[in-house]
Amino acid sequence: MGPQAQATLKACVAQLDPDKPVLIAGPTASGKSALALAIAEMQGGAIINADAIQVFDDWRVLTARPSPQDELRAKHLLYGHIPGDHAYSTGHWLRDVAPLLTGPDRPIIVGGTGLNFTALTEGLADIPATPPQIRAACEEQLAQDGLASLIAQLDGKTRARIDLQNPARVSRAWEVLHSTGRGIADWQDDTPPPLLPLAQAQAIVVEAPKEWLTPRIETRFDQMVDQGALDEARANLDTWHPDLPSAKAIGARELIAHLQGDITLKQACAKATILTRQFAKRQRTWFKARMKTWDRVSPADWAS
Repeated sequence: MGPQAQATLKACVAQLDPDKPVLIAGPTASGKSALALAIAEMQGGAIINADAIQVFDDWRVLTARPSPQDELRAKHLLYGHIPGDHAYSTGHWLRDVAPLLTGPDRPIIVGGTGLNFTALTEGLADIPATPPQIRAACEEQLAQDGLASLIAQLDGKTRARIDLQNPARVSRAWEVLHSTGRGIADWQDDTPPPLLPLAQAQAIVVEAPKEWLTPRIETRFDQMVDQGALDEARANLDTWHPDLPSAKAIGARELIAHLQGDITLKQACAKATILTRQFAKRQRTWFKARMKTWDRVSPADWAS
């Protein structure tokens, strides 16, 4: 980072209240971790992970977790603390983050998982876990009878609220109704108060335009491979299964496929890059729709 970028980053941090929690959301490869680290070093605080994949311990390089060197520069929490074969939901994350909000260190919460931030600042309905047999029944009905059959069985209140074009949202609503006897809309209406209301935090979205972010994404996966992502995949090969919670890490499936002889490394990198661009687009869409009142900052001023 050059002198001008350092000065810009320092000026950005100087505008923050050092006694107030900070929330930093942003798409992958946008430089949000650099901002969080600068805040921690200049004003103090603990950097707390809000990314759904960086919690797992079996993919460090591939999920762009902070490096060991960065972890020496500031306290980092909730990174790599979950085995890759353990399920970990937004509800789990809220339970882990709750005691850190009143701990000795000012929270600097950073990540790309919009649902975690929304649940933290708006609350999350405490819906019981779906039994495996209910999920299997939903998948079978979806495969045999299509999405419309699931929609037809939802309660009217839920149908009016959710995105009926999204199979994942419809399936989730169907599962909740059939496992609890209550529509997901009713559960949402009974949502408990948030752990950290937005008014009590400094909320920032790192706004990375497509034309700036795409070139970074297109070089990032090759850099990950150079930094050891392929070795990481090789270490995971014997225990690999596509249904593992940590298998959602972008590029994991592709690198494993390369090691199994199915595709070349070049093909794996190209596919992972495409998936990363698509993921970043979904992130930007979420932040634009759900974080309209958050402050915006431009990473082009400091991220290289």
